[in-house]
Amino acid sequence: MFFVISKVLDFLIDPVCWVFILMVAGVIIKRQPLKKRFLIASVIVFYFFSNSFIANEFMVRWEVPAIEDSTLQGKYDVAIVLGGITNYDARMHRVQFYRGVDRLLQALRLYKQGKIKKILLSGGSGSLDGHNVEAPILREYLLQIGIPDSILITEGASRNTHENALFSKRILDSVAPNGRYLLFTSGYHMRRALGCFNKVGIHTQPYTTDRLGGPTKYYLDYMLVPDIHALEAWGILMHEYIGCLTYKITGYI
Repeated sequence: MFFVISKVLDFLIDPVCWVFILMVAGVIIKRQPLKKRFLIASVIVFYFFSNSFIANEFMVRWEVPAIEDSTLQGKYDVAIVLGGITNYDARMHRVQFYRGVDRLLQALRLYKQGKIKKILLSGGSGSLDGHNVEAPILREYLLQIGIPDSILITEGASRNTHENALFSKRILDSVAPNGRYLLFTSGYHMRRALGCFNKVGIHTQPYTTDRLGGPTKYYLDYMLVPDIHALEAWGILMHEYIGCLTYKITGYI
């Protein structure tokens, strides 16, 4: 039931949904003045949320800034890599990666450079039936490409960011108590992730990956021409805004 409610909320907070509702209202309503207002509103809302310049400025201010590798001091005991980056293709019997795989790739790079001792993969199943638990699938993939089993730790029970932190703490308290931890997740998600880990008493250094925001660009086409990727960015932002608010109310952050 919670999964269904979550999906409905994701739809309702998406600007694409708002544009759709306004357009449908504009088509259905018969009264001409009101009909015109709804159609004009749909155009305004669409143009605002499809503007790359506006979307980028909001995203940059939301994302936790990335750090340079030169600021990393010494060797870290554990790199905590949050899930939500894969989908298992059962027909082809192989794992498929989303854009968020940057979380994992950056952690592997730092491990190869000798800056990380172990990698904790935190991520359970996002499906209702509990199949395709992400962390063990990722572990198997990493073993196939030559990453030693001795450095991999898996946490496959979590279903959300709060549980990522809660269940990771139990493992970290056992394998590396009071250690030095690097937290790997996407820039837009780092704010909520940090809040959750701090709440359970695990203090980490954020290593922001997969940033959606970038430098301000003053190109006419970028500032004026609608772009579907801006709508996508706003959908992600709204999801995180609501997620952080919900977590604040429930005491997860």
